[in-house]
Amino acid sequence: MKSTLVIFPGTNREQDMVMAIEQASGTKPELVWHNDANFPRTDLIIVPGGFSYGDYLRSGAMAARSPAMNLVAEYAGKGVPVLGVCNGFQILTEVGLLPGALIRNKNLKFICRNINIRVEIDNTIFTSGYSKGQILSIPVAHNDGNYFADDNLLATLNENDQIAFKYTDASGNVNENTNPNGSSCNIAGILNPDKNVLGLMPHPENATDTALGCTDGRALFQSLVDSIS
Repeated sequence: MKSTLVIFPGTNREQDMVMAIEQASGTKPELVWHNDANFPRTDLIIVPGGFSYGDYLRSGAMAARSPAMNLVAEYAGKGVPVLGVCNGFQILTEVGLLPGALIRNKNLKFICRNINIRVEIDNTIFTSGYSKGQILSIPVAHNDGNYFADDNLLATLNENDQIAFKYTDASGNVNENTNPNGSSCNIAGILNPDKNVLGLMPHPENATDTALGCTDGRALFQSLVDSIS
């Protein structure tokens, strides 16, 4: 499997993602710089976390206008799987590959801790290794992770099964107390209508080894490898 990571000034989670992909597939992904407008077609594109361009103007806004992201959008339109984590999720919404927006956390503070999320759909290339309703423990680390969608968009996301993950407690309850950042309907991750683009704020790459305290993120990467292979 050939995979590609798109890197920007300020990206800081690429090596974590490299290890997660290599663990699942046995091969290292290629790192592509943001101004590369002609990188070869690949089996999987990942936009990792960090603070691209220092989050100036708006998280992901400047990175979304890079030459590489034009090609990412083109490949996504042809069915290539695209995964955006944290800042990568923000960039994918800014590009228009995913609907909605990521805004400042409700408490106006940076959040960095383990949280629980619930799997909302298990028949995608990203989630086939999980069971619907399964509760995962995954770390978050963000300042602008509050996913906003208006009522019309929320209805569309529900109708099309585009909500991939929701913030919950350890028992799977969804309420205001289990929402770490104020996201609409406790949404932690969403898919595009074709289900080949996923964006999520939690960091599954940091939950892939017992040394990290949890392995709940491992199945996401294994799902991708198994689906692509």
